[in-house]
Amino acid sequence: MEQIVYITDEEREKGRKVIDAFAELYELTDLVVLDAGKYGFVKLQYYREPQGFEVMSTFTDSGKLFDALWQDWFEEQVWRAVLGTPLEELEYKESFALLPKEKQDEILCRKAYFENKKLA
Repeated sequence: MEQIVYITDEEREKGRKVIDAFAELYELTDLVVLDAGKYGFVKLQYYREPQGFEVMSTFTDSGKLFDALWQDWFEEQVWRAVLGTPLEELEYKESFALLPKEKQDEILCRKAYFENKKLA
């Protein structure tokens, strides 16, 4: 019987580095990423009692996992920046565009920070 390979060992190692790079995100939100062995990685979001997590995504590509976690981190930062203001009612991209340039730069510069952490 032929064994199916869902994710290579190299890609699993890259994925673990991505997970570690975004460690602060897991403290800010109800999001967790789990190593599912040969099946890749599972991202669980929006925990609700009693049913558990509302959203589950699987990844076998570390680049796609990075992009998904970056988007989650980006949205969390924008949401925190506009919380309690009228901008809170807008979409994330609209809210971001209305933030002061310094805040926009601060948020965007973190992408390079996460990219460097995943390479370490």
